[in-house]
Parts: sequence; C-alpha cells; structure tokens
Amino acid sequence: MNELLKKGFFLGLGAAVASKERVEKYINDLVEKKEIAPSEAKGILRELQEKGKGKQNEWNEQFRKEFISTLKQIGFVTVDHVNDLHSRIESLEKKLDEVIEKNNK
Repeated sequence: MNELLKKGFFLGLGAAVASKERVEKYINDLVEKKEIAPSEAKGILRELQEKGKGKQNEWNEQFRKEFISTLKQIGFVTVDHVNDLHSRIESLEKKLDEVIEKNNK
C-alpha cells in the first residue's frame, strides 16, 4: 500500500510540473506574439503560482490524512493516540492511589 501511495504522489507531482511548464511556455509565446504585455504575463504567472501554492497545501493536508488513515489500518498508532493513552493511565494511577490511601486509613 505504501508503494501505491508513493506512486500516486509522484504521478501527481509530475503532472503538476508538466502543467506548469506548458502554461509558462504558452504565456511566453503570447508575449513573443505581442498578444499580452510582459507585465501582464508576470501577473498571470504570479496569480497561478499563488493558486498553485494553495492547492499544494490542500494536497499536502489530504495526503497527510490519507497516510495517517493507512497507517491506522495496518495497525500503527499516532503520537496523539499514545499521548491520550498516557494521560488516561496517569489519571487511573492517581485514582488507584486515592483508593489505596483511603483503604489504608
């Protein structure tokens, strides 16, 4: 399953890089043909980069969630889960100490 996730990630990354290169070439061609101004091309590229960064963050978060879900399915636990169990054990130990202390009185 891990290999499948890795292949999917690299496929998406490759598609994104290829798309970026095509868009840049298309915009540069428009500038060369004088169909858009260089400043307009820079603005378009900047806007696309900002949208791309937002999409990248969204994909990273989605990948992280899928990865954690896969780890849970195969039996791994998260740090949050371990910390929660640790807190519950500490709470139970305190309660047990209180019961023992009451019984000793």
